[in-house]
Amino acid sequence: MNIIFLTMARITGIEARGIYQDLMRKFLKEGHTVYIVTPSERRLALDTSLTEIDGVHILNVKTLNLQKTNAIEKGLGQVLVEDQFTSAIKKYFSDLKFELILYSTPPITFPKVIAYLKRQNPQAKTYLLLKDIFPQNAVDIGMMSKTGVKGVLYRFFRKKEIALYKASDFIGCMSPANVEFLLKNNDFIRKEQVEVAPNSIELQQELTLSEEYNKRRAERDYIRSKYGLPKDTPVFIYGGNLGKPQGIDFLIKCLDANKNRTDCFFVVVGTGTELPRLTEWYEKAKSNTTTLNVKVMRGLPKEDYDMLARSCDVGLIFLDHRFTIPNYPSRLLSYLENKMPVICATDPSTDIGRIAEDNGYGFWCESVRTEDFTTLVTNMVEADRKTMGEKGYEFLMSNYLVEHTYNAIMRHLDK
Repeated sequence: MNIIFLTMARITGIEARGIYQDLMRKFLKEGHTVYIVTPSERRLALDTSLTEIDGVHILNVKTLNLQKTNAIEKGLGQVLVEDQFTSAIKKYFSDLKFELILYSTPPITFPKVIAYLKRQNPQAKTYLLLKDIFPQNAVDIGMMSKTGVKGVLYRFFRKKEIALYKASDFIGCMSPANVEFLLKNNDFIRKEQVEVAPNSIELQQELTLSEEYNKRRAERDYIRSKYGLPKDTPVFIYGGNLGKPQGIDFLIKCLDANKNRTDCFFVVVGTGTELPRLTEWYEKAKSNTTTLNVKVMRGLPKEDYDMLARSCDVGLIFLDHRFTIPNYPSRLLSYLENKMPVICATDPSTDIGRIAEDNGYGFWCESVRTEDFTTLVTNMVEADRKTMGEKGYEFLMSNYLVEHTYNAIMRHLDK
């Protein structure tokens, strides 16, 4: 069947690893014809174009800058992208028929695109991969308000959010807490429309235990030497976005409280709006501390990051404690794939920490008291991390492989 996938992620091909690329490869391997619509931001200076790469058809739509830009351009870009996507689809895909219309949040500004595709393909199923609950997440961390001037923006985007949900035959959520939140706060959504279709990955080729041990040992020593990490000390890694949702203030406080420990080491690697603040703290700490056990690095290419993650011992997840929506960061997947236990310092709304504790692969605390985080670090240093990592890998195999998301979606197409 023909499927069309709309995303704000920049996708130039599906051979690279990523939750969307992995899912599209799965559809392709199952014999489906895949069409992807993805933005080509203004900074790239490229016109709208259609290409065929890695066996899929990719429609690159010229847009304003949507990420890593000022708030005005980002906001305007989010509003305009709906018409830009619709125009491009009309031009390049008007003679095609689709059986599945698949799309993800962010953004929530796709209702018109979905409506157009549904009119052209009345037999098609519409399926939303809900990765972001906006605008409530912006309200939670003070970037938007339900009253006053900012309330105008909230009501505009909330109307778009409701329209997107109503346009969706089915909604796949990242975790049970996401399902519960969505149904509780949107009484027009029927329970049978919503399900767990988690962030998921395609595993790399599995090795025998001896092959895995030898490869990891050699790679670990090389990578730790390359990035100046201690060879025989447990390394805790935080990798990914460094923005307001991650509660960087709390992350900095936790690093500061543990910067002189000799029983572990922390490495933070990522990009985002809050990276300059983290870098400023890091440079000051380096000048004032002779035994600093922290390293802060700008984001790495995916392949390099994966090698670094494989060489570490514990994965870290941080979220702002004010969130009332249940985020479920996809960085968990690389930790579990590499058999690393996790420490989650988050708001109490998400279930990512509770699931980790219930299944024996991690510890959780609310991202409020640095003392609580420090206690978990001590517990993890003393824990049987190998056994915890194996439990995490088993949980990944049972719940977060790309087959699980693919099968959740396809159940509705096979009826």
